[in-house]
Amino acid sequence: MTNQRAKRRVDRPADDRAGTGAAVGTEVRADGPAGGGSRGAAHEPADGGAEGAHGGREYRMEELAEAAGITARTLRFYRERGLIPPPRREGRIAWYGPQHLARLRTIAALLERGHTLNGIADLAAAFESGRDVGEVLGLGEPTEEEPVRLTPEELADHFGDQVTPENFAAALELGYLATDGEEIVHVSRRLLEVSAALVREGVPLSAVLAAAARVRAHADALASLFADLLRAHAAGAADAVRLRPLAKSVVDAEVSMALDRRLRSPDN
Repeated sequence: MTNQRAKRRVDRPADDRAGTGAAVGTEVRADGPAGGGSRGAAHEPADGGAEGAHGGREYRMEELAEAAGITARTLRFYRERGLIPPPRREGRIAWYGPQHLARLRTIAALLERGHTLNGIADLAAAFESGRDVGEVLGLGEPTEEEPVRLTPEELADHFGDQVTPENFAAALELGYLATDGEEIVHVSRRLLEVSAALVREGVPLSAVLAAAARVRAHADALASLFADLLRAHAAGAADAVRLRPLAKSVVDAEVSMALDRRLRSPDN
């Protein structure tokens, strides 16, 4: 094999702009054997191995970052968060393939639509594990809560002897529970599981329901605030629904920080 340099041009498709801007042409050089090229050059294995057999071009980190329209630092952060699969290693060199570029463009598109990095990480995990991606994305109905049908015996399995007439009436008044014939419907699987977990930890169900009533009042006020904000500044109703995850993220972050402050200083 000779070391004669061969100049070639790599073009990004003009119609693939998800999060990467307009297509650009980048001139790179390849130096004979794999791994002997200039820094950042696209790489096609010369040995006809598994990578070459798939017909995919490979990139060093800087080249992939440029192709995706992000910085190398951002790419490294995504890799550390597990948002992209690990690269192929060739000695000390990390090679990235078309699947990495496609994943980065997907991440960019999801960020533009208001998804958080945590949510995108869940989506990436769903792809890897074969879970229902529509469920992770919250497609369909704009609610994340799933009602649960229970028999009286199943409700008792969750809460034991704390399923008293008083607690049952309080849950009905809150709207947590409803009756449908002989079945009981809980409005939210997440709230059911969290409430049961608190009871197992020794918190009385009556105290859980009393706290829930206060949380409901504050949650309604926060929802009203953000609904007014989104309706005032969004392009339309559909746009306001699209921005819903951003409002939820603000509330999640603020509650998380407030809990940290309170738990560090119980007397506050």
